[in-house]
Amino acid sequence: MNLDNCPRCGKLFAKNFRDVCPVCIREIDKEYELCANYLREFRGSIITEVSDATGVSIKQITKFIREGRISLLNAPNMSYPCESCGTLIRENHICDNCRKRLEKDKKHMNEDIAKRNEANAQKAANNAYRGLDRYKDR
Repeated sequence: MNLDNCPRCGKLFAKNFRDVCPVCIREIDKEYELCANYLREFRGSIITEVSDATGVSIKQITKFIREGRISLLNAPNMSYPCESCGTLIRENHICDNCRKRLEKDKKHMNEDIAKRNEANAQKAANNAYRGLDRYKDR
């Protein structure tokens, strides 16, 4: 039997297929019902309105969206924050600007690594020639 502490409340519980204790699972389900009922009544709501009206955190609402419990198809104005900059998005984990910035940084990093490897290879070749020159001079 696997025992673990609940990340939400800190209580010790027998870990099953969920990572939180049964009490917190019931609380999460109640929070979901609050959000779902609010969205049924006010379809054009944005995430901050839902959070303010229900008392459910934006982070938890975002989890509901990512788990597929709240569908963005049924909520046309609903979006959630980018994990990097906080800009509101409707798909993926990060916005297009952050994705482009990460790809650019990756490209620059790969170029720097290639330059460093090339410089090290040339340095090693120069050292080999110096060693041969010393040997010939004897």
